Amino acid sequence: MLEKLFKLKENGTTVQTEIIAGATTFLSMAYIIFFQPALLSQAGMDFGSVMMATCIASAIACLVMAFLANYPIALAPGMGENFYFVFTVVIGMGIAWEKALGAVFISGVLFMVLTLFRIREMIIDSIPSSLKNAIPAAIGLFITFIGLTYAGIVIKDPGGGIAVTGDFHAAPTLLSLAGLLIILLLMIREIKGSMLIGMLITAILGIFVGVVEFKGVVSAPPSLSPTFLKLDISGVFDVGFISVLAIFLLMDMFDTIGTLIGVGQATGLMEDGKLPRAQQALFADAVGTATGALFGTSTVTSYIESTTGVRAGGRTGLTAVVVAALMLLATFFSPLVSMIGGGTPILDAEGNLLYTLYPVIAPVLILVGSFMAKSISNCDFDDLTEAIPAFLTIAVMAFTFSISNGLAAGFILYPVLKLLSGRAKEVSWLMYVLCGLLIAKYVFIG
Repeated sequence: MLEKLFKLKENGTTVQTEIIAGATTFLSMAYIIFFQPALLSQAGMDFGSVMMATCIASAIACLVMAFLANYPIALAPGMGENFYFVFTVVIGMGIAWEKALGAVFISGVLFMVLTLFRIREMIIDSIPSSLKNAIPAAIGLFITFIGLTYAGIVIKDPGGGIAVTGDFHAAPTLLSLAGLLIILLLMIREIKGSMLIGMLITAILGIFVGVVEFKGVVSAPPSLSPTFLKLDISGVFDVGFISVLAIFLLMDMFDTIGTLIGVGQATGLMEDGKLPRAQQALFADAVGTATGALFGTSTVTSYIESTTGVRAGGRTGLTAVVVAALMLLATFFSPLVSMIGGGTPILDAEGNLLYTLYPVIAPVLILVGSFMAKSISNCDFDDLTEAIPAFLTIAVMAFTFSISNGLAAGFILYPVLKLLSGRAKEVSWLMYVLCGLLIAKYVFIG
């Protein structure tokens, strides 16, 4: 049956190899199970319910990828999209998380429509290479900044500024630094599942030094009811909310296309620069995104960590099936997830809450952000019309603490500079449309 479904012999693999590859991929991306509920709970969402939604939506998306596209590609809530969901849409814009989930759901449905009519590829092709490479680097810097604040290395100044000198004598900060070194050591040694293993070791150290509270390991899965079908799609198509939908769309497109190309090249499946069954693979993250919103989690996308399973021999959708099974199994480990993803409150002398640190997951964020930043090396810094929009995308995103502001800076400045330099034909008509819409948004809406 497995041979008939996944064509194992034709792809030069075996059931055993695919199981090992699936386990390898899962270990490489399992950090999202701990991190996603910790992040979305800051938007007011229930920790346990988000964990369940994350695991279930990931499993469904992996199964769609397995049976529709037969690729060894795993999916889960995307890093970057989840930060945009929490810090820009919910906290920054003051939009209720239920309505933010509604935007994610609508974007997932739009993904499906755009995929079926092959419009997604056209949109991706219209965006210049410099911005495609700047956006992951910008989001990477944004994520690293969050990781530094979660570790207590960067803290908010009571006067309103940012202090880069945290309390390095504080136990949570020291634990984060130790965790960072542990994970780096494991990665340098090329240990599979370095991030997951590093988090577990850091959590154990945290228990011994009194920073992490032991809450158990296994229990019945948490309830889904706090977030299941709680999305609100009313008002999603208001003028001020269109940009939110557009950014959800664009971010997921960048992630998915980049991952498909990376995994396709690693497996040798690319034919004349194109990936067979790309439409089916794109459809998987669209289904995952819409499903995730129904259950209660942010945008689901393909994971570049899938390349670790490919290196272990994964060649078919059976690898993704194994990841799906392990995601569902993880729902029984909610005490462990809560222990690792839970925060450590920092109080003042009078017992008032100053801020909350997340010492176990902070090292992962710092490293994930640094990995994403390498894409900036592909930008053409000799051409100012390419370099300046790319740089300001990164700078504005980091310094305004807003993913949407950073994207807007690049999408407005790029066509404007090309137009002023007499090179208007180098820009697609769609970029001019996006530029006009963004300018109108800031002029008339703010």
